[in-house]
Amino acid sequence: MTQIASAKIKELTAEAELISEKEGISPDELMKKVAEGKIAILKNINHRHILPVGVGEGLSIKVNANIGTSKQRSCLEEELIKLEIAEKTGADAVMDLSTGEDINNTRKAILEKTNAPIGTVPIYQIGVEALNKQESFLEVDKDKIFQIIENQCKDGVDFITVHCGVTRDVVKCIEQSGRITGIVSRGGSMHASWIKKHNKENPLYEYYDELLEIAKAYDVTLSLGDGLRPGCGADAGDRAQVAETIVLGELVERARQAGVQTMVEGPGHVPLNLIPGIIETIKTLTKGAPLYVLGPLVTDIAPGYDHITSAIGGTLAAFSGADFLCYVTPSEHIGLPNVEQVRQGVISAKIAAHAADVAKGRQSSIEKDRLMSIARMNLDWKKQAEYAIDKEVFEKIDDGQPCTMCGEYCSMKLFRETSKT
Repeated sequence: MTQIASAKIKELTAEAELISEKEGISPDELMKKVAEGKIAILKNINHRHILPVGVGEGLSIKVNANIGTSKQRSCLEEELIKLEIAEKTGADAVMDLSTGEDINNTRKAILEKTNAPIGTVPIYQIGVEALNKQESFLEVDKDKIFQIIENQCKDGVDFITVHCGVTRDVVKCIEQSGRITGIVSRGGSMHASWIKKHNKENPLYEYYDELLEIAKAYDVTLSLGDGLRPGCGADAGDRAQVAETIVLGELVERARQAGVQTMVEGPGHVPLNLIPGIIETIKTLTKGAPLYVLGPLVTDIAPGYDHITSAIGGTLAAFSGADFLCYVTPSEHIGLPNVEQVRQGVISAKIAAHAADVAKGRQSSIEKDRLMSIARMNLDWKKQAEYAIDKEVFEKIDDGQPCTMCGEYCSMKLFRETSKT
């Protein structure tokens, strides 16, 4: 029985009980929101050694890190190091976006190495396998698509991005939209191209009930992909994006009725002033489903620093109702991130998530800030490291001593000493 099906009959699963304790939410409230589809519990029945994660309304903001090989840099060992760094710096979940060699073994190695929920985008493997056979992705049929999806679910993947909302009507909409960046989602572009080639409906939409059967069998959460997310600020909130979101709202409802958990993916590139309205629109159209956003990036002119533009947008998005932040690394728009860039991406997204939790009044987050302030006043560097998102910055500072910024003129030390007299 799936998590949502169990919640509907008020049966508290072991995973739900663990999340209830960790998040400080009552079991009854948690089950109510899981039953309504406003919280998703990421846990495939075949992923045995996982620490389940809850995403959605009333829970702490979660962070995802993307890793994965590419044909230009295909090295499983490096990706496993990235996985370790992502977990160490606080990522709640990881997506394997591999497009390099031996995708099956890469995925299995990642699943074996971590206790975190793992997500994938199956259409990537479908495209890679077609190219490896000297074939065009445009000739892939529905059976092949569903075979790879089921194989990934069977392996233990906890959530999958599926671009079911890229329908024939939505593709027509984007062709008339006058977008600057067109389609920036790889999966969205692949599906749109397939639709145009065959003049047929997207198989993931046409045969959505079959997709639900696969997801239900393994209790895999469907992350309904935003194939038409805006790739620049000027395209944010346009007709094509809204048209796809309306379709995703329909698919969320159908999944809930079938006993399948869903999340909805969101933009993208969005100017700061538009973020609250766009988040509210998506949440409304998708009936409060957990919202998983990439960024949003608030400006288009900061390549090399998009972990910062993403953290700015992610903070406001999370405060406005987003539940799950996908990190963005400094190399976004430039290339595959290295290990250090993965670390920077996770830390930036964790800052955004924590800042939003504080602003939303989450007491555990507010208390952590308070304890950090006390430790700072006491020059207690060990305690500061304990509460800090990035603990490594304190490694070379002597405990109890002022830092080199003020040294003997440390205001806190001076105030503390004079207060004793």
